Amino acid sequence: MRICFLLHVRPEKLQEYKQCHTQVWPEMLDALRETGWRNYSLFLRPDGLLVGYLETDDFEKACADMQKYPVNARWQALTSQFFVPMPGAADENMIPLEEVFHLD
Repeated sequence: MRICFLLHVRPEKLQEYKQCHTQVWPEMLDALRETGWRNYSLFLRPDGLLVGYLETDDFEKACADMQKYPVNARWQALTSQFFVPMPGAADENMIPLEEVFHLD
């Protein structure tokens, strides 16, 4: 299953957000892989629009499984400062967009 979602990074925090993602903790990367996140990418527009893409067998399960890893809570606490205020943590706001076309 292919998943795409949108979030919004605060424009004044773009550089810090990008820098943070050049050094994602190995423990966080391991947790993502272990919970079924594959081909995970983030794309950032200059105005702060963040587009996330990943492939997984079951997105709801992959998200729920990430909640079991303490490193996820630490990562969410660290990165929450970068996002436009919204209810809940950023990972709780990754609502999949409807796929309407795929070339293959």
